[in-house]
Amino acid sequence: PLDWTGKPIPYWLYKLHGLNIEYKCEICGNYSYWGPRAFERHFQEWRHAHGMRCLKVPNTRAFHNITKIQDATDLFERLKKESKARDFDSQNQEEFEDASGNVLSKKTYQDLLRQGLL
Repeated sequence: PLDWTGKPIPYWLYKLHGLNIEYKCEICGNYSYWGPRAFERHFQEWRHAHGMRCLKVPNTRAFHNITKIQDATDLFERLKKESKARDFDSQNQEEFEDASGNVLSKKTYQDLLRQGLL
């Protein structure tokens, strides 16, 4: 095994740094990364960012360690659903307070107001 300068390195050091482990990334076009350090670093590199852009998925921290296209799209859909659930719904979440201090939902308040009970 050779280091980045082309000089040979001891085999025990090669294995210690995990350079004998191959990581493949489907998003990068099945490109192989040797060692955990190179694999972690590749999530910020152009090849992975371009693959995520082609999938129309943001390259954020939530998508680190995701290497399969299907996993990335599934996670993106799930995150979109969760963000919609967190969005403010004025019909159900808006609250009104009547003259006596009672807190009511918007729909209940408008119904009581139309009936003349407030």
